[in-house]
Amino acid sequence: MSLALEDRLAIIELISLHGHLVDNGNLDRFEELFTADVVYDLTDFGQEPLSGVAAVREAAWALGGANPVAHHVTNVVVTASTDGQVQVRSKGLGIKADGSCGSVSYDDTVVRTSDGWRISHRKLSSRRTPLGGTTKAG
Repeated sequence: MSLALEDRLAIIELISLHGHLVDNGNLDRFEELFTADVVYDLTDFGQEPLSGVAAVREAAWALGGANPVAHHVTNVVVTASTDGQVQVRSKGLGIKADGSCGSVSYDDTVVRTSDGWRISHRKLSSRRTPLGGTTKAG
Protein backbone atom coordinates (compact mmCIF):
# COMPACT_ATOMS: atom_id res chain seq x y z
CA MET A 1 0.00 0.00 0.00
CA SER A 2 1.29 3.43 -0.88
CA LEU A 3 0.47 6.42 1.30
CA ALA A 4 -0.31 9.84 -0.11
CA LEU A 5 1.84 12.68 1.17
CA GLU A 6 -1.24 14.18 2.86
CA ASP A 7 -1.78 10.94 4.80
CA ARG A 8 1.87 10.80 5.87
CA LEU A 9 1.67 14.38 7.13
CA ALA A 10 -1.60 13.70 8.96
CA ILE A 11 -0.07 10.64 10.65
CA ILE A 12 3.06 12.54 11.72
CA GLU A 13 0.88 15.31 13.14
CA LEU A 14 -1.21 12.69 14.98
CA ILE A 15 1.93 11.27 16.61
CA SER A 16 3.09 14.79 17.51
CA LEU A 17 -0.28 15.81 18.96
CA HIS A 18 0.07 13.32 21.83
CA GLY A 19 2.74 15.38 23.60
CA HIS A 20 0.84 18.63 23.21
CA LEU A 21 -2.35 17.18 24.65
CA VAL A 22 -0.66 15.50 27.61
CA ASP A 23 1.62 18.44 28.41
CA ASN A 24 -1.37 20.80 28.41
CA GLY A 25 -3.57 18.46 30.46
CA ASN A 26 -6.04 18.03 27.60
CA LEU A 27 -6.62 14.36 28.36
CA ASP A 28 -10.30 14.80 27.50
CA ARG A 29 -9.17 15.03 23.85
CA PHE A 30 -7.59 11.55 23.68
CA GLU A 31 -10.31 10.48 21.24
CA GLU A 32 -8.44 12.67 18.74
CA LEU A 33 -5.44 10.35 19.11
CA PHE A 34 -6.70 6.86 19.80
CA THR A 35 -9.38 4.45 18.63
CA ALA A 36 -11.98 3.68 21.31
CA ASP A 37 -10.51 0.18 21.71
CA VAL A 38 -6.82 1.18 21.68
CA VAL A 39 -4.31 -1.14 23.33
CA TYR A 40 -1.58 0.84 25.12
CA ASP A 41 1.19 -1.64 25.90
CA LEU A 42 3.29 -0.77 28.96
CA THR A 43 4.66 -4.26 29.63
CA ASP A 44 8.26 -3.03 29.24
CA PHE A 45 7.56 -0.91 32.35
CA GLY A 46 6.17 -3.81 34.37
CA GLN A 47 2.52 -2.88 33.81
CA GLU A 48 -0.31 -4.66 32.07
CA PRO A 49 -1.45 -3.24 28.72
CA LEU A 50 -4.25 -0.70 28.98
CA SER A 51 -7.39 -1.38 26.95
CA GLY A 52 -9.53 1.47 25.71
CA VAL A 53 -9.10 5.21 25.52
CA ALA A 54 -10.75 5.73 28.93
CA ALA A 55 -8.17 3.48 30.59
CA VAL A 56 -5.31 5.39 28.93
CA ARG A 57 -6.80 8.67 30.12
CA GLU A 58 -7.26 7.42 33.69
CA ALA A 59 -3.69 6.09 33.81
CA ALA A 60 -2.36 9.52 32.79
CA TRP A 61 -4.48 11.21 35.47
CA ALA A 62 -3.30 8.65 38.04
CA LEU A 63 0.35 9.52 37.34
CA GLY A 64 -0.40 13.09 38.36
CA GLY A 65 2.83 14.96 39.17
CA ALA A 66 4.93 12.00 37.98
CA ASN A 67 3.96 12.83 34.38
CA PRO A 68 6.69 14.53 32.37
CA VAL A 69 6.22 18.28 31.98
CA ALA A 70 7.34 18.00 28.35
CA HIS A 71 6.98 15.21 25.81
CA HIS A 72 9.07 15.44 22.64
CA VAL A 73 8.68 13.04 19.73
CA THR A 74 11.29 12.63 17.02
CA ASN A 75 12.66 10.23 14.40
CA VAL A 76 9.19 9.39 13.07
CA VAL A 77 9.20 6.60 10.46
CA VAL A 78 5.92 5.76 8.71
CA THR A 79 5.52 2.41 6.95
CA ALA A 80 2.34 1.42 5.13
CA SER A 81 1.27 -2.22 4.99
CA THR A 82 -0.94 -4.06 2.53
CA ASP A 83 -3.76 -4.54 5.09
CA GLY A 84 -4.51 -0.80 5.27
CA GLN A 85 -2.80 -0.35 8.61
CA VAL A 86 0.23 1.85 9.04
CA GLN A 87 3.16 1.13 11.33
CA VAL A 88 4.83 4.15 12.91
CA ARG A 89 8.06 4.00 14.88
CA SER A 90 9.25 7.07 16.78
CA LYS A 91 11.39 8.12 19.70
CA GLY A 92 10.11 10.02 22.69
CA LEU A 93 11.88 12.16 25.25
CA GLY A 94 10.18 13.04 28.50
CA ILE A 95 11.44 15.88 30.68
CA LYS A 96 10.39 15.69 34.33
CA ALA A 97 9.73 18.68 36.59
CA ASP A 98 13.07 18.06 38.35
CA GLY A 99 14.93 18.31 35.01
CA SER A 100 15.63 14.60 34.63
CA CYS A 101 15.02 13.07 31.23
CA GLY A 102 13.90 9.66 29.98
CA SER A 103 13.68 8.13 26.52
CA VAL A 104 11.26 5.65 24.98
CA SER A 105 10.53 4.14 21.62
CA TYR A 106 6.93 4.19 20.41
CA ASP A 107 5.71 1.45 18.08
CA ASP A 108 2.27 2.41 16.85
CA THR A 109 -0.33 0.85 14.61
CA VAL A 110 -2.37 3.60 12.99
CA VAL A 111 -5.66 3.08 11.17
CA ARG A 112 -7.91 5.33 9.12
CA THR A 113 -11.28 5.93 10.79
CA SER A 114 -14.28 8.04 9.83
CA ASP A 115 -12.72 10.78 12.02
CA GLY A 116 -9.26 10.52 10.43
CA TRP A 117 -6.13 8.61 11.39
CA ARG A 118 -6.04 7.16 14.92
CA ILE A 119 -3.63 5.02 16.94
CA SER A 120 -5.14 1.56 17.54
CA HIS A 121 -2.10 0.04 19.27
CA ARG A 122 0.86 1.68 21.00
CA LYS A 123 3.81 -0.13 22.57
CA LEU A 124 6.27 1.80 24.69
CA SER A 125 9.78 0.41 25.03
CA SER A 126 12.26 1.85 27.47
CA ARG A 127 15.59 3.10 26.24
CA ARG A 128 18.00 2.27 29.07
CA THR A 129 20.95 0.56 27.40
CA PRO A 130 23.32 2.12 24.84
CA LEU A 131 23.20 0.53 21.38
CA GLY A 132 20.09 -1.37 22.41
CA GLY A 133 22.27 -3.73 24.43
CA THR A 134 24.15 -4.91 21.35
CA THR A 135 27.89 -5.53 21.69
CA LYS A 136 30.53 -6.01 19.04
CA ALA A 137 31.09 -9.63 18.15
CA GLY A 138 34.60 -11.03 18.26
